[in-house]
Amino acid sequence: MTSHPAIEIRDLSKKFSKKPDLVQKLVGLCGVNTTPPTVHAVSNISLSIQKGEVLGLVGESGCGKSTLGRMVAGLIRPSEGSIHYQQHDISTLRGKALLDYTLGVQMIFQDPQASLNPKQQLHQILGEALKVHKLATPDQIPDRVDAALAEVGLDKEYRNRYPYQISGGQRQRIGIARALMVQPSFLVCDEPVAALDVSIQAQVINLFMDLRDQRNLTYLFISHDLGVVRHISDRVAIMYLGRIVEIAPTSEVFNHAAHPYTQALLAEMPDMSRQKRNFTPIKGELPSPLNPPSGCAFHPRCPHAMPRCREEAPVLRSLNSQHQAACHLLDA
Repeated sequence: MTSHPAIEIRDLSKKFSKKPDLVQKLVGLCGVNTTPPTVHAVSNISLSIQKGEVLGLVGESGCGKSTLGRMVAGLIRPSEGSIHYQQHDISTLRGKALLDYTLGVQMIFQDPQASLNPKQQLHQILGEALKVHKLATPDQIPDRVDAALAEVGLDKEYRNRYPYQISGGQRQRIGIARALMVQPSFLVCDEPVAALDVSIQAQVINLFMDLRDQRNLTYLFISHDLGVVRHISDRVAIMYLGRIVEIAPTSEVFNHAAHPYTQALLAEMPDMSRQKRNFTPIKGELPSPLNPPSGCAFHPRCPHAMPRCREEAPVLRSLNSQHQAACHLLDA
């Protein structure tokens, strides 16, 4: 690990506001306030990811995980805050520095079927970035494509197939190979195994681990599956309704979870050693990001909620040098 993080996120927020339709515009012209609804997708997140590290990002669907990942990959602009790549604010990058970031941080999407062009053969999909960015000559591209296929465990005979002619697991391997074609140092993996069968998931996770070791890659690994994250991550960040509520080394999270939400997620994990346990899901549903609760966002579902939780939002506080959590119960 280096002294400087590969990615540093500072006070990052993202809000999505719906544009007013024709009726709202007409009502607004009449002097009536028609403030469009705003989705608070990500709220004031700060964290860093060290070079060579795998940071697992976990939370329920709708908590803002994918939005955070897309901002790190440069696909969405933050509303507030900043993202620093190799100590430089990405919003200030220009020219070669911007290209280095664009190529250096790549994203692997959840649905390999939707992320691959169905009208292109696999060799065209893999060779496109090399051609566009002039990273290889036309004569070199075929060999680079074959080498990329081999690296993700596919035979070069697949090069002339279309995405619909291969399985879901093979399509995800193509998505990984496409990201690796430009020699990135950082991968944002957005639920990369969620759409795959369980037996295939293990193969793809092992591929990620091998590639990390071979290429010294850094991952932001987004998943709702704690079992997957436990297997691959060095640290785990737990996200709830746009905020990080706990972050710690993987073993610390699984053995000494401090936040009630993290504890509830762990209680829901399948465990063969506890065959006769009663399954108790987290009560209630994730609140709407259009109208987040006051105070601690988890308080409507928390069994330990107290009046302070409804009024005051907790901040991340250090429990030790590597473990942080945001909960009023931890204030001593």
